[in-house]
Amino acid sequence: MKLIHLLLVAGALSAANLKPLDDAGYRKMVASSKGKVVLVNFWATYCVPCRKEMPALVAMQARLGARGFQLVTVSADEIEQEKDAAAFLDKTKVPAPVYIKRVKDDDKFINSLDPKWSGALPASFLYDKAGRKVKSYFGEVDLKQLEADVLKLL
Repeated sequence: MKLIHLLLVAGALSAANLKPLDDAGYRKMVASSKGKVVLVNFWATYCVPCRKEMPALVAMQARLGARGFQLVTVSADEIEQEKDAAAFLDKTKVPAPVYIKRVKDDDKFINSLDPKWSGALPASFLYDKAGRKVKSYFGEVDLKQLEADVLKLL
């Protein structure tokens, strides 16, 4: 019985720790990342292109992290899918920080990030070392172009 309990606890601890992220939390997260080039990627488990591009984003983090690049992922999944999102992040070995979007007004939040963004996924936002948004990517992204854009800022 104790062994089963330990295994359950260990399993719970290994799952990605998705931190809830609201409007104010997003602004704080970007501000606290100054000094790094940050790519914030919005994704969801139900989004096939999101799941498809995630391993390439993780590989980019592995290649460029030591040079000051930071990948931040924000799941747009509902509360009911949070466990599935955490399991996907674990399976794909997505490094922290990992968040789950929890905002009061989705439209207001989306519009505050980029008025041209419809809210469709995937969507990524690139910030320079000063914390200024320099580019938005909507839908499937050309990963070579994305990496070139990141390299220009490092």
